[in-house]
Amino acid sequence: MEWLRNSLIVLSILPVLPFLLVYFISVAMGRDKKPALQLAMDVTTVFLLFSVSALFNIIFHSGFGFYLILLLVLIAAGLIGGAQNRLKGKVDGKRLLRAVWRLGFLFMGTGYVLFMVVGMIKYILQVMS
Repeated sequence: MEWLRNSLIVLSILPVLPFLLVYFISVAMGRDKKPALQLAMDVTTVFLLFSVSALFNIIFHSGFGFYLILLLVLIAAGLIGGAQNRLKGKVDGKRLLRAVWRLGFLFMGTGYVLFMVVGMIKYILQVMS
């Protein structure tokens, strides 16, 4: 059970690894590149969620990172669901979930890079002083 925990920690610290693993395994199994890319994005979003929330907590000395991301995802779901309702008169739950999940990948991927850079700079400045 310890190996599973350690594997999840490593994959959360480096969310590029699960992305590449899922993408290349999917392509090797015969999937087209676009569905393989989408599957890799969907799987990586879970690891980005934990990684970005942990980085947020470390940088800002907080315990609110996970809840902030969850709040932003719920707000995005409400906004996209409201737009779907206005445009089509009904909310398609599957499309809503997919849109929110993929937007989450985009924003959390950006947040991961940003927080990694800020965290490294902060660490370097602490060590130098």
